[in-house]
Amino acid sequence: MKIREFLETQQHTLVACRRADTLQSAAMLLHSNHIGAMPVLDVDGKLVGILSERDIVSAISQRPQQLMQLRVGDIMSAPPVTCTEDDDMCDAMRVMLSHKFRHLPIVNAVGELRGMLSIRDCLAMQLRDKELEANVLRDSFIAARYS
Repeated sequence: MKIREFLETQQHTLVACRRADTLQSAAMLLHSNHIGAMPVLDVDGKLVGILSERDIVSAISQRPQQLMQLRVGDIMSAPPVTCTEDDDMCDAMRVMLSHKFRHLPIVNAVGELRGMLSIRDCLAMQLRDKELEANVLRDSFIAARYS
């Protein structure tokens, strides 16, 4: 399945932050929206990075004295690795696995942010496909048995 098709089925609002945001405000956004990562956008809305729970934990462990002064731009992962809406869900999963990411920004052909994909989304899609395949095989077996 193409990522575009998957994103069209989702009802989620895309939550993002800016480089100048404080870590506290970014952490509150992650927590209140029950998400593990979010895109970081510049003032023009262009994707410049991604902020994840891992980035925050790393900052806490490596720079505890500076936490109150740190901004999203100080700890975000940049430049962001992305996939396009025209890629397959399996391609996105391979990218996440090879980079050890759990979240991946999705862009369109001109590089505009279209959404975020999680490893959970990919696993849910694989499970759905496997269940469909099992149902087709079961129905084929039953049909062959009674014909």
